[in-house]
Amino acid sequence: MMIFKKIVATLLLLGAVSAPSAHAETNKMTIGTGVDPAFSAFYVADKMGIFKKNDLDVDLKTGPSGSAMVGLLIQNQMQGAFGAEQAGILNSTLDPNVSVIAEGAALQRWFAIVGRNLESLDSLKGKRIGVARGTGSEIFWLALVDKLGLNVKDYDVIQVDAPEMIAALERGDIDAYSAWEPWVSKGLAAIPDTKILRDNEGVIEGRVYFYVNDGWVKANPEAAKRFTKSLVEATAAINDKPEEATRIIASFLKLDEEMLSGMMKKIRFDVRLDQQSIDNLVIGAKQLEAAKKLRKPVDWQQFVKPELLRSVAPDKVNFTAPQ
Repeated sequence: MMIFKKIVATLLLLGAVSAPSAHAETNKMTIGTGVDPAFSAFYVADKMGIFKKNDLDVDLKTGPSGSAMVGLLIQNQMQGAFGAEQAGILNSTLDPNVSVIAEGAALQRWFAIVGRNLESLDSLKGKRIGVARGTGSEIFWLALVDKLGLNVKDYDVIQVDAPEMIAALERGDIDAYSAWEPWVSKGLAAIPDTKILRDNEGVIEGRVYFYVNDGWVKANPEAAKRFTKSLVEATAAINDKPEEATRIIASFLKLDEEMLSGMMKKIRFDVRLDQQSIDNLVIGAKQLEAAKKLRKPVDWQQFVKPELLRSVAPDKVNFTAPQ
């Protein structure tokens, strides 16, 4: 019995000595977004080695849209994502760990309704329009409906992911689509008899946001801070070295540099979390609520997390949280 007690005591002592004293942070991240110049901060941070310089081992994934990738933050399948308002809001009501840390870009004349063999927006009535639900495509479409007082029952709204819209229009599956660049310019260039029926000027200024899994942030606070710092640095590189950034982005997206250069002029690249950032999120939440897509009200205190951006660029944080 005495020998047994000594063995147990020895094992407990060895366990105490070998047990780690604290959680070791990881520098590995998987992040995701769409193939869209608005998401250039991710591409530039990756291809210019900014993530690596900040001691991060980042695996960048792309999908049909930035918004589609935001859902992978649920249950920490990914740690960071870049997408539109509705995607972050909707997924935050499914998993409270989905949080927004900053706006990444604002988009002027970036969204449009592209129609084929149609003279005007009025001629779209009774016809089929492709909309990528839960993305900037739907945000713009619903904002346009609200702005012009349109009746949604006058249109046959069909779910189409952005990369499939051009082919769907060419096949005649739809008569128009609501999309963002580069799908607007690509559609106009690829299909005869197409035109912009209406863009987002005077309707809504689109924005895209950086989202994180908050559980991962809490477990890896220093890595999360370096991730945010990388996004600020990548955005500065886009603004300070536009020609080099455009070459990198064009190569990544497989876009013509001249076409991309024109698109880049429509984007304000700036990492911020100000009142306009928050107001656009509120618009997205109201659209989702009106469409009865929210499972529960948005917990703004849980969803909006300014601490990371404040730690690296305090002058970029200035807002009053929604009630």
